[in-house]
Amino acid sequence: MVKYKEDWYKLYHVHYQQYPDDCIENIYWLEKAAQADFCNPQYVDFKIETEKQWEKYRYLFQMHINLKLIEQHLRLGRTYDKKCIYFYDSPWKDEYLRNMEKALSCYEAGLYYWQEAKVWCEKASAPSFSFLYITDKQAWEDENARIVSGDLDYERMLTREIERLKKNIEELKAMDKTY
Repeated sequence: MVKYKEDWYKLYHVHYQQYPDDCIENIYWLEKAAQADFCNPQYVDFKIETEKQWEKYRYLFQMHINLKLIEQHLRLGRTYDKKCIYFYDSPWKDEYLRNMEKALSCYEAGLYYWQEAKVWCEKASAPSFSFLYITDKQAWEDENARIVSGDLDYERMLTREIERLKKNIEELKAMDKTY
């Protein structure tokens, strides 16, 4: 039975060749994980010994889920994104515009999850956790450190993609139907 956050997260998986349906499926699992309750600490996949460790684990997990949601929205958006507009694209203008609007909504959703990830990162980086590292979740700790240092900044990437996409949409809208 899938009931807890950890159970929903186990359903998330990345395919070698990721199609839009795979991204949508993963987004569904990750959103369910973000909304679910945590399981009892004794059932987590590593040993939790203190309440502080349990608290930091929860913050890091929420941050990690939001980062994975951003990645999935980026992947989904890229399948609909037309990177470059050419003069001969005008016959397919309407179809390109529909796809680019889908891509835009994916990138904008990613911005929402980035704000959420930053909130959880801030909580996991509180001074009370200064000397507490969950070595069994080193990848999550690394993500946290990269956000704090500014090395991981999805907002910059998403904003760049959104601006480029809006410019392409305007360029495509300005095209006439002939070439």
